[in-house]
Amino acid sequence: MTEIESLNTPDSEGYVYVREAAALETLVRRIGAAERVAVDTEADSLHNYFEKVCLVQLSLGGEHYLVDPLSGLDLTGFLEALAEKPLILHGGDYDLRMMRASMAFRPRREVFDTMIAAQLLGIEQIGLAALIERFFDITIGKEGQKSDWSRRPLSEEQLRYAVNDTRFLEPLAERMRGELRERGRVDWHRESCRAMVESTGRDNSRDPEEAWRIKGTGRLTRRQLAYLRELWRWRDMHARRANLPPFKIFGNQQILDLLQWAESHPGVPLQQGPKLPRNIVGSRLSTLEEAVARAAGMAQTQWPELRRFDRSDAPRTDCKEPIDALRGECARIAKELEIAPSTLAPRAALEAIARSRPRTLEEIMESGGLLRWQAELVQGAVEKTSHSTQGESASRK
Repeated sequence: MTEIESLNTPDSEGYVYVREAAALETLVRRIGAAERVAVDTEADSLHNYFEKVCLVQLSLGGEHYLVDPLSGLDLTGFLEALAEKPLILHGGDYDLRMMRASMAFRPRREVFDTMIAAQLLGIEQIGLAALIERFFDITIGKEGQKSDWSRRPLSEEQLRYAVNDTRFLEPLAERMRGELRERGRVDWHRESCRAMVESTGRDNSRDPEEAWRIKGTGRLTRRQLAYLRELWRWRDMHARRANLPPFKIFGNQQILDLLQWAESHPGVPLQQGPKLPRNIVGSRLSTLEEAVARAAGMAQTQWPELRRFDRSDAPRTDCKEPIDALRGECARIAKELEIAPSTLAPRAALEAIARSRPRTLEEIMESGGLLRWQAELVQGAVEKTSHSTQGESASRK
């Protein structure tokens, strides 16, 4: 049976649902003998405030396993064995962060990320289902994407959905590794995967005191920010109490709509404002009213400050031309490489490079936060646009 024929008959391969010590011991031995392991996870972030890994899927040597971390098993030996193997993941950033947070897991060997490979090959549809269809002409279902993976028992449909997240990863990685090799991009991929793994080992540096600054609030006044902070804290308190993701209590857009109405209607009962979700009753409603009242009565000295650019990041009037020139040149390079401009270098990185005007490869990497392969590709564009804009400035003097 060929590789594609075997993939087209997934039900015949089956899987092992690991919930007992004996099955876990067998799996640990299988991992020890495997060359590499395909890994994915299912978490409960769509259903719980305190998110955790609820299922770990693995495929190795044609065998498929589902490990249940909620079954009370001691996973120490399993995680140790897994850490010592080269891994294959798709969009592994989230999985590795979750495994670190839930299980203190960190890989020690090379990681091959198929999503990163797709980006470096210039593939537009980089989702796993799209890649499986592209390379193997197989369509897999998406019915389990929004499942509550923390609830037990898991259904047969959930388990079969979960298996498909790793069943195809090893042959997919082999295909993509071959294409990367043909196009001379293996080193790009290796460096990118290494950087991704390293980033998942660092704690989120976001200031917890600033967590309430949600997206879409850049144009709010200080007074409106006071409402935002109180409403966000109110939502967070109830999300924690109910162990629900915040959006299930009150969405971000609902917060923005309410704060703008409340700021312009001081003292008016909430019942006359934007329609509230049906779950805002009882203590949630009374504490919401208290939060709005606190914001309304807050002295100006207590309002949050507007965010300011750091002096080094503040936009300068002489930067627009070099930024536009560098972005245009890099877009041309990306088109020649048949990859997305953002894969070559994110927009923010190019703006930082244009402002700092680096002279060496290392300075380009440092100022733009670029990987070495990216910096090497844009170095010529940086030098070209830097010289041209400097010449234009001199001619105008």
